[in-house]
Amino acid sequence: MALAHRYSWELLRSPIPEGLVIDHLCRNRACVSPDHLEVVTLAENTRRGFGISTWNRLKTHCPAGHPYSAENTYINPTRGIRICRTCARERDRQPHRRNRGKRAVA
Repeated sequence: MALAHRYSWELLRSPIPEGLVIDHLCRNRACVSPDHLEVVTLAENTRRGFGISTWNRLKTHCPAGHPYSAENTYINPTRGIRICRTCARERDRQPHRRNRGKRAVA
C-alpha cells in the first residue's frame, strides 16, 4: 500500500530517495499530478507549509506590540521560542515577582 501522490511520483518519475518527502506545490493534498509535486526534505516541506510554526515565524511584533528585533528578542535555547525582552522586563518588575525566593520573616 502506498499514498497516491507518492505512487504517482514513483510511477511516472523516479523512486523517492530515503529521507525525502513529496511536497505538493499546488497546496492541494489530494493532487497526484507529478507536475505539482516535488521531492524535498521534511524540513523544507515544513517551512513551505502553513502550520503554526510558519504563522509564528511571520509575526513581527509581540502581542503587546513590541517589535521582534535582534535587540528586543531573546530565543529560549531549550524551548526555541521567542521572548520579547521589553515584556519580560515589565513582567519581572511586578511586585509579586521581586519577592520570589525570599522567605517571609515571622
